[in-house]
Amino acid sequence: MFCRGLATSLYRCGLRPEEACLILRNSADVVRKHYIRLEQEGIKVDGMAQIQQKYEQCAARSSINPRKMPSRPILENYFNYFTEIEGHYQRRRGTIVPLSTLDWALIETWKDAGISLEAVLRGVDTAFDRYEQRRSKTKKINSLAYCAQEVLGAAEDMREASIGVASESKANRGFESEQIIEFLRRGARELRRAALPSQPGISPQTVAVEVASTLIGMANDLDGKPVPARLEDLERKLTVLEDKLFAVLLAAIGDDEVVSVRAQADRELAPYRGRMPVAQVEQLQKQYVHKKLLEKYGLPRLSLFYM
Repeated sequence: MFCRGLATSLYRCGLRPEEACLILRNSADVVRKHYIRLEQEGIKVDGMAQIQQKYEQCAARSSINPRKMPSRPILENYFNYFTEIEGHYQRRRGTIVPLSTLDWALIETWKDAGISLEAVLRGVDTAFDRYEQRRSKTKKINSLAYCAQEVLGAAEDMREASIGVASESKANRGFESEQIIEFLRRGARELRRAALPSQPGISPQTVAVEVASTLIGMANDLDGKPVPARLEDLERKLTVLEDKLFAVLLAAIGDDEVVSVRAQADRELAPYRGRMPVAQVEQLQKQYVHKKLLEKYGLPRLSLFYM
């Protein structure tokens, strides 16, 4: 199955077909044909800059209601996406409840779709505002999935509002080289400690060691240097490494295990299917399986979004 929405996002972020095909699980030829179609339609690359522009354009229009605002000003560093959403959802819910695997997978689908942090926060606020206006509140909001429709609506509203407006990208502010270096080295240590399954001719352990060595090399290259001007280039490389690792892990484990995790995803998704488009449900299932299997085998997330 070819996920056009994700493929378009990868194109806009500048991934080559040979890189994008590892993430999409399709052949490079299929991805290349989609890219050619996007070029003919005039779709432009530089998606990270466009996402950041939309993010900055709308940040100033946030409500000043303290329940609706992050505990600190919305960060110019876009890589705090996950923790900002988690904290905001917990504040609106009024309880510090850890996010479920389903919630984390949903956040990842929003990130992959290029939905800005501000759009997610607005969508969460809208969902809670509508819930609080209901006369009967017999059930609490127990998952971010309850907010899915409102998040997509907020993203669309912001997209329309930002047409024709440009601003300077500030995506790299807030990071220090030391943070990134430690993140890369910690990932390498965890990869080397991981105990992974294997099949004849398929060795995730070997790939994990290779990826760990690559991370150490990337960390050494950054040592003593300022933060790279384009962090999205580093993010792109890390994403490809993680997907390479996940692909070999998926090939090494039994089908029964994958089916079991997918069944668990279906059960957790069941109450919220009506609040999401089919494409988002399918992408969410994939992210759920991805996250669950990496957690089970002690493999780190390599994206800077998890730093």
